[in-house]
Amino acid sequence: MPGIAELAMAGAPIAGGALLGIAAGNLRAPDMRGIIKQDMELLKLIPADQVERRAELQRVIDLRIDDLIAAVDKNQSLREMALGYRGNWRDIVVFICAILFTIVWWNVSHSRTNWLMMFIVMIVASIAAGMYAGRGILRALRSLGRHHDAEKSDDQ
Repeated sequence: MPGIAELAMAGAPIAGGALLGIAAGNLRAPDMRGIIKQDMELLKLIPADQVERRAELQRVIDLRIDDLIAAVDKNQSLREMALGYRGNWRDIVVFICAILFTIVWWNVSHSRTNWLMMFIVMIVASIAAGMYAGRGILRALRSLGRHHDAEKSDDQ
């Protein structure tokens, strides 16, 4: 039975990947609205006789506003694409690759300290990928069945 230290070392790559995913999810973009507000306050503080400086700062504010509008439009289109995702052939490919990698990992030397931990992770990943692939296949079959039923009712 491996010791706690060996189990910790075996789980380190998996834990590192999980921590990286958590960190990536917590990254925040700068507050563009706050920056624009600060720039507008700064614009009010610049004396009226500094026409060029005021014009340049106004140009920067206009660019930031345009970027903000473009970002909102892009986020909306990405959100629509994400909500419209229904699963397709990529889920099946990921499932097949997960199964194949699990089979390959089975043939790796079992004496490695991280062998068991990674094997368990691969089984869980294969099950998750299989569920997504199965869901996509069922959805496609239901859609095909509805389409076939609609054609039958049109023929009658």
